[in-house]
Amino acid sequence: MNPIREYLKDNVLLLDGAMGTYICAKDRSFKNLPEEANLLKPDLVREIHLEYLQAGSMAVTTNTFGANRINYPDTVDAIIEKGFSLASEAAKRFGAFVLADIGPVDVSDPELPDEEYFAEEEYIYTAQRFLNLGATNFIFETHSNLAGLLETAKYIKSQNKDAFITVSFAVLPDGFTRDGVFASQLAEAVRDCPDIDAFGLNCIQDAVHMKDLASTLDIGSKILSLRPNAGYPTVLGHRVFYEGDPVFYSQSVIDMTRIGARMVGGCCGTTPLHIQKIREALPNTTSSTEKKNQTTESAVDTVVSHFWEKLTSKGKPIAVELDPPENASLDKFMAGAQRLKDAGVDILTIADCPIARARMDSSLLACKVKRELDMDVLPHMTCRDRNLNATKALLLGLYAERVRNVLLVTGDPIPSAERDEVKTVYQFNSRKLSAFVSELGRQTLHGGFHIFGALNLNAKNFDVQLKLAKDKIKNGMVGFLTQPVLSENAIENLRRAREELDTYILGGLIPIVSERNARFMNSEVNGISVDSSIIESYVGKDRAQSEELAIRITTDFAKRIEDLVDGYYIMTPFNRTSLVAKIIENLK
Repeated sequence: MNPIREYLKDNVLLLDGAMGTYICAKDRSFKNLPEEANLLKPDLVREIHLEYLQAGSMAVTTNTFGANRINYPDTVDAIIEKGFSLASEAAKRFGAFVLADIGPVDVSDPELPDEEYFAEEEYIYTAQRFLNLGATNFIFETHSNLAGLLETAKYIKSQNKDAFITVSFAVLPDGFTRDGVFASQLAEAVRDCPDIDAFGLNCIQDAVHMKDLASTLDIGSKILSLRPNAGYPTVLGHRVFYEGDPVFYSQSVIDMTRIGARMVGGCCGTTPLHIQKIREALPNTTSSTEKKNQTTESAVDTVVSHFWEKLTSKGKPIAVELDPPENASLDKFMAGAQRLKDAGVDILTIADCPIARARMDSSLLACKVKRELDMDVLPHMTCRDRNLNATKALLLGLYAERVRNVLLVTGDPIPSAERDEVKTVYQFNSRKLSAFVSELGRQTLHGGFHIFGALNLNAKNFDVQLKLAKDKIKNGMVGFLTQPVLSENAIENLRRAREELDTYILGGLIPIVSERNARFMNSEVNGISVDSSIIESYVGKDRAQSEELAIRITTDFAKRIEDLVDGYYIMTPFNRTSLVAKIIENLK
């Protein structure tokens, strides 16, 4: 049996504290990344390992958190080898354990289809380097999702069945990671994985909040590892300081052992003094586990979405998109919304700053329409303009205002000429955002949202669109609104979507109002493709003739896709709601 398992049967394993922040504190002249100290300042790394061991730590983690081929394409092997050697040399003097430390990889493309495979490949590469050096204990720490972790754990156990593997996540006090994954989801996945021995939380939080969160998680028989920060950081003159009191910190960590933590230590800002204070308090504690409070507040969602009821009863609802105003005047928008409601529209969809240009906020407008017109609304929400905190705050507000349907999209990119002035966020893609919204509904909102996405029927590679759609369904989406159907290719792709996707589909329609409008959409608007014969049919037509043609063409496409869709999604050109009302009359 692995010695670390034997030790954990009767003892709480005290891990070490921070390496990166402590390197900075001890040597302010060192400006490189912490892992480079293995090669450039090995005596400093060795000294820090020994300080933590002298303070009472019974395990040290290798200084290899960021050691991967992305950060160090030329020196990663040397950094890993030296990092493992330095930790092993120090641990041997104290009879302590060594944990091979593997941090998260950075996947820069927010819509990369093979993200999980990419992470798995990189983690396995790093793990194999450690296995070659004789490592038997591994800790994957500060991760924000599960991509590649379960597969890597399985690989490690296939190479050494007695290896001890800890997987630890950086979770905000609200219970979710920066990728929008909830701690309960992570705990459930690790609990059900036979190849992982311990589930952990580390970084981001202080000890008090981390203990409170950990006490709500069900990890089954897995060992619980908790490594909080030394309080919350303070920034002074471009430097980050952690001013948490070591004595208070140690008392809070001891409280963690009372809720079942068997591995404890420190993350950012912790020093050997923090570890020493924990060691001094540990002999006076017991390892008994307090009963966790698993009760959750219950509530009944009494808000009825008539659109959702009609969709699920095969009533072919009609959704209409109305662009928010570019200024602060709402009279025209609200009059248009009322006109559409009177025409029989089932739900009003509102774009979120379309084409990446600022307009009135779609969610605020949705709340106003819902409140004043008692009309179902479907606000769009992009990944482009909000981080996780802002997204959650907005969702809570929408739910409180009785909005129950949302459409999640990645969002159009900022025009290249404006990127120096306007910054995008893209903390997550639409799949991750969907998973977050779905879990937020399950855990916090007692009902949640009906989550919709966009499906581009006009994509050059529609196979990729189908794969992404299937991933979105797995992450909680219940239906898709398609891009406009204005070509034979779009109809064929819609037919494929109907056959391959087990979900609701609202077929996209957009009335073309002029030849110029058709040519502009075909060449300038992402996701729209207009058949050349349609463009030519508008040549020489005046406004009245063009509108008549728009009604006829749009109605024709609606009839052609009738058997392929569960409803219709009509985009309003230039706020011409009276034109859309005539099309709706034809559809009805």
